[in-house]
Amino acid sequence: MTSFVKDFRDFINQGNVVDMAVGVIIGGAFGKIVSSLVTDVIMPLIGAITGGISFSDIKYELTPAIVENGRVIQEANTLNIGTFIDTIINFLIIALCIFTVIRMLQRSNERFMKADLPPEEAPAPSTEDLLTEIRDLMKANQEVKKRRNLR
Repeated sequence: MTSFVKDFRDFINQGNVVDMAVGVIIGGAFGKIVSSLVTDVIMPLIGAITGGISFSDIKYELTPAIVENGRVIQEANTLNIGTFIDTIINFLIIALCIFTVIRMLQRSNERFMKADLPPEEAPAPSTEDLLTEIRDLMKANQEVKKRRNLR
């Protein structure tokens, strides 16, 4: 059993698990911000544009509420289509934000990777090129020796 506990402790202490936990916490908070943005800002604006229609009020009543003596005994059974539309808009905004952040990270990584790469080196000369160069140097050296001997 101690091996299991040790393995679990090592797993938890890995950096990527801690990073993932931080990401989940920040993601939850970000989700609440986006949800508030959609519910409190975007949807009222859409309602104003569409003449007061609120998506959250769009419902389809499957069974009516049961009311006795002015008290609701059983709530109406409804399909809350407007709430579903709000949730879709939340998702699209979160997806757009995540896409934008990932795209910026990819572009910055590409820029930094290009900056970190060493400059491309010229391809190594072939054996024939090296032998030709050696031959030319030897000829030039022999001509220099001949000139010295002529003086």
